[in-house]
Amino acid sequence: MKILKWLSLVLIAGLLITGCGKKASATGKTIKAGFVYVGPIGDYGWSHAHDLGRKFVEDKYDWLETIYVESVAEGDATRIIDRLVQEEKCNVVFTTSFGYMDDTIEAGKRYPDAIFMHCSGFKQAENVGTYFGDLYQAYYLNGMMAGAFTKTNKVGYVAAFPIPELIRHINAFALGIKAANPKAEVHVRWTYAWYGPDKAKEAAESLIAEGCDALAFTEDTPAVIEVGQDHTEKGHQIYTFSHYSPMQDYGKNSVVSGQLADWGVMYDKILSDVHNGTWSNEDMWWLMKEGATYLGGKFDEPINPLFVDELKAKGVYDKIFNLYEKMQKEGPEGFDPYVGPIYDNKGNLQIEKGKRANKGELLSIMYYVDNVVGSIPK
Repeated sequence: MKILKWLSLVLIAGLLITGCGKKASATGKTIKAGFVYVGPIGDYGWSHAHDLGRKFVEDKYDWLETIYVESVAEGDATRIIDRLVQEEKCNVVFTTSFGYMDDTIEAGKRYPDAIFMHCSGFKQAENVGTYFGDLYQAYYLNGMMAGAFTKTNKVGYVAAFPIPELIRHINAFALGIKAANPKAEVHVRWTYAWYGPDKAKEAAESLIAEGCDALAFTEDTPAVIEVGQDHTEKGHQIYTFSHYSPMQDYGKNSVVSGQLADWGVMYDKILSDVHNGTWSNEDMWWLMKEGATYLGGKFDEPINPLFVDELKAKGVYDKIFNLYEKMQKEGPEGFDPYVGPIYDNKGNLQIEKGKRANKGELLSIMYYVDNVVGSIPK
């Protein structure tokens, strides 16, 4: 948790492109790393969490210089990558959105002397690796809370794009809900935007109008939480779950918990390996056991204290923390949400009884489990 405590003190700069040079280390080998962000770094969300990780490693190593470009449309990635390599002389480039995948692979061909790391993708090349700190374990625990709290048996999820990463998280959330409340179902709204606060608010309002009284999301702002807090303040309790970075302050009476990413530990490992000459393009897929993800709506607070007594009364509080401890200490071997039997919502058996889904199956998952309503858009 040392990195997380440090991250909470970081002040974010508001420039489009920024970086600060440092003296080379005693080895004489200086690395310049460029980061490409799909959204603004702001003070919350996906890009914010990545930028905290960048700041952590830059502050830690005197042989490292970093630079970033924020709010890069997925169709504009090639131009930005070219600028980072050609003009900024970066020898390592991190592309931090799924939609950058093919452009990153192509950049690897154009610049064989540079190293590229693509976040959340599945394609590698000799000088292109992949990495991800996956949140599906935290989503399951959040689902248990949502299932315990819902009074309507309808839980909503505001999602960005229908890709395996999001389907994996929606399903994990739904499986957690089912573990606490077999009667509850999950309703999904797609925004087709990683950063789209207006679309996210509209989707959240639609789900609430449909009867959902708990909401999770994948979108790079606290818009869903703000909707939940607004309804809660007006006397209609909506339970929400923070995403990627601490958002509890945006919904003090609404946010129950959430999932937090600590990209600093992964950037530390990757860049140290590059510096030491031990870098590999093998996929890095880190979970709670590796310290890449945590439970909570804010650092060092896994569950909002406002909701602890009610969770205890509902009998799920101790279960959640027992599983959380297993996930942190033992990894998926201790407990994993994706252990069969698991059926999709069309009645097909997807994971056999007693079998745990392997990494490949989780990274390619494209079906809804049986308590999610509707079909995945194509």
